[in-house]
Amino acid sequence: MADGVTVGEAARLVGATVRTLHHWDATGVVTPSARTAGGYRLYTPADVARLRRALLYRDLGVPLARVAVLLDAPTTQVRDELVRRRADVDARLARLRETAATVDRLLAATDSGLLLDPDEQAEVLGPGWDPAWVAQARARWGESVQWTQYAERAARMSADDWRHVAADAHTLTQDLAAARRAGVAPGSAEADALAERHREAMGLYFHCTPAMHVLLARMLADEPGYAQHLDAVEPGLATWLRDVVEAAARARGVDPDTATWE
Repeated sequence: MADGVTVGEAARLVGATVRTLHHWDATGVVTPSARTAGGYRLYTPADVARLRRALLYRDLGVPLARVAVLLDAPTTQVRDELVRRRADVDARLARLRETAATVDRLLAATDSGLLLDPDEQAEVLGPGWDPAWVAQARARWGESVQWTQYAERAARMSADDWRHVAADAHTLTQDLAAARRAGVAPGSAEADALAERHREAMGLYFHCTPAMHVLLARMLADEPGYAQHLDAVEPGLATWLRDVVEAAARARGVDPDTATWE
């Protein structure tokens, strides 16, 4: 070591690769300052110490061009660079904490479906809401792509977001009920517009094509809990909505008899 070591030995001493040391030699970050009698370059103890400092700054995230400068810079300049490094680390930590929180919310939404406790659900979604519906939906569709889409969207929603969703859903239900009472016929322009509003409302939870909407409307009409909920607002509303959705789909070129879940 007194006269110097080869690049392989220097790499072993500092815990770097030979390729790294060759690169640093070529770019002038750390150049071996001694040579053997045969002309091979050797790293002196001072060179090895410089390698260790270069590794330290590299591991702190300092760009290589800046590393070469810092190795010969005064303490004040080095300190300024370290302050910048610390600020960068703090910013990265903040982003990582945000990412971790997002992952936690996605996991929770995937498992529970709704990031509101039962009391919040009753307050936000109204007295007609049954918290068991979410668990039932998770049990039935929890392995589907649509459940994953729903969880991804639910993870971003606050209680206020759900209040807006609930208010819009209430308005839509009242409009559907009013149309049913007024004798609006499936296939009419007014009924088609209401069907599209309903499909867009379903689209808040997952991508819903007209064909999927047909199957969803049938399922909801056959679902006792949901059908009772709609029929309590207006008798026969669930089956009327199914007929409206099917007629609107037919107008868009979708045959309800052959509709598939896309």
